[in-house]
Amino acid sequence: MKVAFCTQDMQHVDAHFGWAKNIAVYRVDRQGHAFLETFQFGGSMFEDGNEDKLVPKLEALADVAILYLSAIGASAAARVVAKKIHPVKVEATDTIPALLDRLVQTLNGNPPPWLRKAMGETPEFHFDEEEV
Repeated sequence: MKVAFCTQDMQHVDAHFGWAKNIAVYRVDRQGHAFLETFQFGGSMFEDGNEDKLVPKLEALADVAILYLSAIGASAAARVVAKKIHPVKVEATDTIPALLDRLVQTLNGNPPPWLRKAMGETPEFHFDEEEV
């Protein structure tokens, strides 16, 4: 799956979605992770209230499953979720490599149902006979 990070310095998740100068995209699976590309944004991208500034970012994230960011507005979050992208808010002190390593570790453990879905897996549900 593809995972994206909103970043100003290309090392940390230190950017609000609407104000991110860069969105770094990685491929992540159970074997590890690899850098794919960086989308760079500028110009009128930083005007508050300019909802059109999100269009290029949403287009760039077309096949991304998870988006890490430091903050996101409510209307932008709704638009991200509508594209079937799972936004994850983290602290600006979190480094991209550490988050990638943690994600691979989670994939190799017992990932939650939302993460299994993001990976394209169908979550298995087990019921005890008493529950049926």
